[in-house]
Amino acid sequence: MAASSLKHKLILASKSPRRNFLLREIGFDFELRTKDVDESFPDHLKAEEIPLYLCRKKADAFLHELHSDELVITADTIVWIHNHVLNKPEDETQAVDMLMELSGNCHEVFTGVCLRTAEEEFSFTVRSEVCFREMTLREAEDYVRRCQPLDKAGSYGAQECLKAGFNPCSPEEIAFLNSIGKSALIEKSIVTAAESKFDCVERINGSYFNVMGLPVMELFDRLEEFGRR
Repeated sequence: MAASSLKHKLILASKSPRRNFLLREIGFDFELRTKDVDESFPDHLKAEEIPLYLCRKKADAFLHELHSDELVITADTIVWIHNHVLNKPEDETQAVDMLMELSGNCHEVFTGVCLRTAEEEFSFTVRSEVCFREMTLREAEDYVRRCQPLDKAGSYGAQECLKAGFNPCSPEEIAFLNSIGKSALIEKSIVTAAESKFDCVERINGSYFNVMGLPVMELFDRLEEFGRR
């Protein structure tokens, strides 16, 4: 799908520079339009239910101001481990505690995405699994001090925590990017020595871009559906 075939003007409602980057890299022009939305959620929600609830809540904030030709994209990403959620840490101490809980374990990353127009809404979630090596308390403290990951769910950014030279894209993501003529994003995803600040992620099972905060392959497909309407 060519971005120009979309009938709607795209609005990305996110302050995340990573989501901004990814949406542009797959070829879409959009307007950034953000709101401060309370990100609390009911205690009974589990795993993928949480980001699905939150991305819809963020989209609801735009419901009464969307023009008929506008489509707003909202998203929320969480880390799920040991049957509880790790959201953004409140301070450096909590950030270190989160990293030590992730140490030596695999966890799930869920991103919920909501597409809303003035007439309808469609939302979905994508799951990835991320496995951390064992790390020391000193390593966790050094990473938090150097990288200040207080704006990231689970207190880490995937692109900072991979081994230099590693291509984290899944085979499906590589095939997808090649199919839409955006293979440059594959090269940009290969971690450089300067980017690799905390080599703690051993492997990612599933979508790397989902871990970054925007599952572009699935989003592209959903936007294509809107373009056919």
